[in-house]
Amino acid sequence: MARGRLITIEGLDGAGKTTLAATLLYELRARGVDIEPLREPGGVVIAEKIRTLVKDPEMTIGPRAEALLYAAARAQLVEEALEPVLSRGTWVLLDRFVDSSLAYQGAGRGLGIDVVKAINEFGTGGLAPDRTLLLEIDPALGRVRQGSRLEGFDRLEREEESFFATIAAAYSEIADAEPERVRRINASWGADEVAEAALVEVEDLLPARAG
Repeated sequence: MARGRLITIEGLDGAGKTTLAATLLYELRARGVDIEPLREPGGVVIAEKIRTLVKDPEMTIGPRAEALLYAAARAQLVEEALEPVLSRGTWVLLDRFVDSSLAYQGAGRGLGIDVVKAINEFGTGGLAPDRTLLLEIDPALGRVRQGSRLEGFDRLEREEESFFATIAAAYSEIADAEPERVRRINASWGADEVAEAALVEVEDLLPARAG
C-alpha cells in the first residue's frame, strides 16, 4: 500500500485557511482521495491541551518556551495521529505545521529559523509535507478579515502589526527556498478562486483515475 500524502495549509490568521481546508477536503474526497483533516496545534488530546495553554491571552510565555510547547504538541500529533494515518495510505490535510513555527517563533519571536527548525526536526522525526499551500495576504487585510474582536483574540493574535509583517516576510522566504513543496496562493482572491488554485497546485499528487 502506498503511503498517504501530507498536505499542509499555511498563512497568517485571516488568510482563509479554515475555509480552504473545508473546501479542499470536500473536493479531494469527491475525486476519490481517502483523506482526513487535522489542525495544529491540536488534533490529539495532549496537543489540544497545549493549544489551550499557548493561545490563552492571560498567559505570559517566553519565546523559547513557546517554541518548545508548539514542538511538543507537534511531536505528539505526529506519533499519535499523523504517522499512523499516513502509514495506512490515508492522506492528511493539516492546518499549519512546522512552517508556522519557523515563521512565528523563528522569525516573529526572533529565535532564528535554524534553531526552531532543529527543534521541530527532532519533534517530528523529520516528517515533511508533500505539498504546502501558502495563502499569502497583506497582514493589514488579514486583520480586517478577523474583525475588530480584540476581546476574542488569542495570545498571538494580540501582537503588534510589525510582528505579522515579519511573519509574512518569513513565509515568503520559505516559499522562495522550497518552490517545489511550497505553492503560493493569493489569499485576497475570493474563496472559490483560492480553492481552484489550490486544486491546481495538488493535481500532480493525485492518483491517476481509472479508465
